[in-house]
Amino acid sequence: MPRVLVSDKLSPTAVQIFKDRGVEVDYLPDLGKDKDKLLEIIHLYDGLAIRSATKVTEKLIAAATKLKVVGRAGIGVDNVDIPAASRKGIIVMNTPFGNSITTAEHAIALMFAVARELPAANASTHAGKWEKNRFMGVEITSKTLGIIGCGNIGAIVAQRAVGLKMHVVAFDPFLSEDRASELGVEKVELEELFGRADFITLHTPMTDKTRGIINAEAIAKMKDGVRIINCARGGLVVEADLIDGLKSGKVAGAGIDVFETEPATDSPLFGMDNVVCTPHLGASTSEAQENVALQVAEQMSDYLIKGAVSNAINMPSITAEEAPRLKPFVKLAEVLGAFVGQVTEDPIKEVEILFDGVTAMMNTKALISAALAGLIRPQMADVNMVSAPIMVKERGIIVAEVKRDKSGVFDGYIKLTVKTEKQTRSIAGTCFSDHKPRFIQIKGINLDAEVGQHMLYTTNNDAPGIIGLLGTVCGENGVNIANFQLGRNRPGGDAIALLYLDKPFPESVLEKVRAHQSIQSAKPLQFDIGAF
Repeated sequence: MPRVLVSDKLSPTAVQIFKDRGVEVDYLPDLGKDKDKLLEIIHLYDGLAIRSATKVTEKLIAAATKLKVVGRAGIGVDNVDIPAASRKGIIVMNTPFGNSITTAEHAIALMFAVARELPAANASTHAGKWEKNRFMGVEITSKTLGIIGCGNIGAIVAQRAVGLKMHVVAFDPFLSEDRASELGVEKVELEELFGRADFITLHTPMTDKTRGIINAEAIAKMKDGVRIINCARGGLVVEADLIDGLKSGKVAGAGIDVFETEPATDSPLFGMDNVVCTPHLGASTSEAQENVALQVAEQMSDYLIKGAVSNAINMPSITAEEAPRLKPFVKLAEVLGAFVGQVTEDPIKEVEILFDGVTAMMNTKALISAALAGLIRPQMADVNMVSAPIMVKERGIIVAEVKRDKSGVFDGYIKLTVKTEKQTRSIAGTCFSDHKPRFIQIKGINLDAEVGQHMLYTTNNDAPGIIGLLGTVCGENGVNIANFQLGRNRPGGDAIALLYLDKPFPESVLEKVRAHQSIQSAKPLQFDIGAF
């Protein structure tokens, strides 16, 4: 039974989800604050469920010898060392949708608060003043709202703003014209958004491209009297430049929920009459906190029990529905990669993975990850589907994906082609109704071969006596052949043999096989068939 540690506060309902799904769970909600104790016991767990208090550092990851998944109840994963987790093969999940409505509503609330100067008016009235003429706000209706980042949260803001009779323009490189039309927004470039918007709200992740996207240069391009709302990430706005804009009057007001440094206990923004500040409350509703807790428990349980991957930062998603159908082909892709990885000695330059027929309609990102894991595992034993794509990228290997409709007798198959400086190797395989991977083509030679735990792969010119040669060498040296498969491209052409063995092929006997002039190459193979 998989075991999960909950080191931050989650609701009892979320903890019960783990138990109901067959996961052993230890609920220690204050452990995230005790780094030493967490470091001491993390090796006991397959999963770690956190909020923001627990810091999943490289040191903690190194000690987590069993850990398979980290689940963050919330969208931000700044407290997780994702590169370190990926290299260790640990899946990192978040819950990007559980607090979407809450965050979107907070942005709308800040927009109203800034437009009508509500906090300052509230403070004035509570102080016994009646400064009706001091607080002259602006209407929302008919104003132009510029949304930077029109993903899940940005789209909800857009829908609400359209309902408020605002004209909405959006900048998002991934927003299609069809989706923009569906939302009732106008897709524009960033500079046009700056020049047209009366209000600007940010809903984009923090990346190298978006860091400081609102700076002095951007503010200079905006309309006089623009109002800026940020409920996304503090680093998206250069605070010093925003303060200059507020003081000059270029920016009429700002609603800030996130800061460059958090917790923000001291900031030049504090005390400015035209700034509404909140302490990162975007996701702070009881509904959102419960939703993300339930969601992370469901996601982690589905992965640990069923192999389903949802909302992973560093791994292709695999739904619970597709996992049973995909699993045999994940194993097939891994086996194909393992075959080529074991017979290839030179540095790999390029990898092409062809998906034919039904495999082209599957979750090919997961299949590619599995193939790459199998391919480089002979050189890196601890690699898996999470870490493999990163390791391949770090080594400058080019990976290409090709999809095509059914082109042969098989409903679907996967073909892996690997190029080095000296040669190109290829292998293809499929899964039949028994869900077991099978080789259907090696080196361009068609065959039908099962996958065995211990095998020997040989290449030679098609000539009489090869079977006898292999049988004699094995027999004289006490190597039992359980089964074998042969193939050739044409009479007298290239030929291959696959020998199935009871145990690994002895190195001393391998040298005798290679010494024979009829054998071009001989490679021992080993596959993990426990999951077949």
